Amino acid sequence: MIQAAPQKTYSSLPDFKSGWVWLVGAGPGDPGLLTLHAVNALQQADVIIYDALVGEDVLDHANPNAVTEYAGKRGGKPSPKQRDISLRLIELAQQGKRVCRLKGGDPFVFGRGGEEALSLVDAGIPFRIIPGISAGIGGLAYAGIPVTHRDVNQTVTFLTGHDQTGLTPTAIDWDGVAKGAPVLVMYMAMKHLGTITQNLMNAGRHPSEPMAIVCNASLPNQTVLETTLGDAVSAVHLGDMRPPAMVVLGEVVRLRSALDWLGALNGKILEKDPLNNRTESQAG
Repeated sequence: MIQAAPQKTYSSLPDFKSGWVWLVGAGPGDPGLLTLHAVNALQQADVIIYDALVGEDVLDHANPNAVTEYAGKRGGKPSPKQRDISLRLIELAQQGKRVCRLKGGDPFVFGRGGEEALSLVDAGIPFRIIPGISAGIGGLAYAGIPVTHRDVNQTVTFLTGHDQTGLTPTAIDWDGVAKGAPVLVMYMAMKHLGTITQNLMNAGRHPSEPMAIVCNASLPNQTVLETTLGDAVSAVHLGDMRPPAMVVLGEVVRLRSALDWLGALNGKILEKDPLNNRTESQAG
């Protein structure tokens, strides 16, 4: 039986004052990954402005009297403009509302939280940042893929698959990215996966390098596709994999055969030492 947290825990959490905006990370999707600060914000807020990747299970923790407003952005679909979202936050705060801006993952990891916070600064609106578990870390952990493993990598690179125009980022130095880190974690990369994988192979990454696509990370309908850099585009098509998804490239993907803890709960037999099964060329 789950016991309530000690009253001391709640009493130490900050008071959500009128006229403030709290930028809150909701994590990758599983409501159990909400922080205490996030739940505290949801329970005190007058208005909650939430993103597309925030599910109903997360909103269930909200103050029942709070007004909820959807401000989701999804590629290829009509979406509110970022400027309009920021202006709405300012408007509500100026009305004396306690405004919770609820964002999937972490507000400062490809979440435009910095842009919204700067708008609040310009308008003189007080704000608080509440970090969340980013899908690039927590979501991959639910797939049994660690972003770092000391036998594989001492560096990891996080990148976005599209820029503010919706196109593959032109500012990315693909040669530098390909050579700079053994493990690459890519957000919002499905739409331009063909271009991205080709750029990485052109820059020297081997087509046989393991890649995984994790859709709906941490949610009950999570699906994971293990493939290779060279086969990723065709595998995604055949598997009918669709966003939201995280894409990870590198030898850490092989560890999933040993670390798929969700699979183990359903009877999967885990492999003991998958990295020892690499061929000599793969290990090199």
